[in-house]
Amino acid sequence: MSDDPDSLDQLDPFNPFPEPVSIPITDVFDLHTIQPRDVKLVVEEYLNEARRLGFRNVRIIHGKGRGVQREIVRSMLERTSFVIDWTDAPPEAGGLGATIVRLRKEEELV
Repeated sequence: MSDDPDSLDQLDPFNPFPEPVSIPITDVFDLHTIQPRDVKLVVEEYLNEARRLGFRNVRIIHGKGRGVQREIVRSMLERTSFVIDWTDAPPEAGGLGATIVRLRKEEELV
């Protein structure tokens, strides 16, 4: 992308970020900025990458609300072979608005 202010006129209004956006993978993932339709795919990718990086525990912040995102996340965890278990986060870490997930190491799957 050019620093030229006129280059903004060349942006596609339907795809303002034509290049993939990379986000750092940490042991906490906040879903508040993820569109509901993308949650399954994004959580799946996050879990795969967190495991690849060697995280044994992660916290997924889905919010309290009506529990829709929480159920989406937990249904994914149930189907993910390298997830050992999960639980509600303690109150100081989000309580019902977050889920703590324990992951198996790659070599533990064989």
